[in-house]
Amino acid sequence: MFKYIFFVLSLSFLAVGMNAQNKPSKNQKSAFMVDGVCGMCKKRIESAALIPGVKYAEWDQKSGQLSVIFNDQKIDVADIHQAINKAGHDTQVSKADSASYAKLPHCCAYRDGVEKH
Repeated sequence: MFKYIFFVLSLSFLAVGMNAQNKPSKNQKSAFMVDGVCGMCKKRIESAALIPGVKYAEWDQKSGQLSVIFNDQKIDVADIHQAINKAGHDTQVSKADSASYAKLPHCCAYRDGVEKH
């Protein structure tokens, strides 16, 4: 009897372990260019990118690259681009509308030829 119970429990643990290994990862990494020029832009871009489903967002001011980690079962990378556009910043695949861009402080006017700090 003891051998039978041990055998059943062993199979149960094995089945649970195999199921956990086949589970697809929800977290995806992505990196793309976002236009901006200063520290204020950095804060705005990172805050805009942190929509529900995004676990990490960091914008590098020198390179202009935003790195994100997000749950692809909750959002799509296009949602992140759209959120950044609403904050007034262009990404490599989409542009902010004129009204959103016009709300940026003068020092953040990257389309107007302001030099990066």
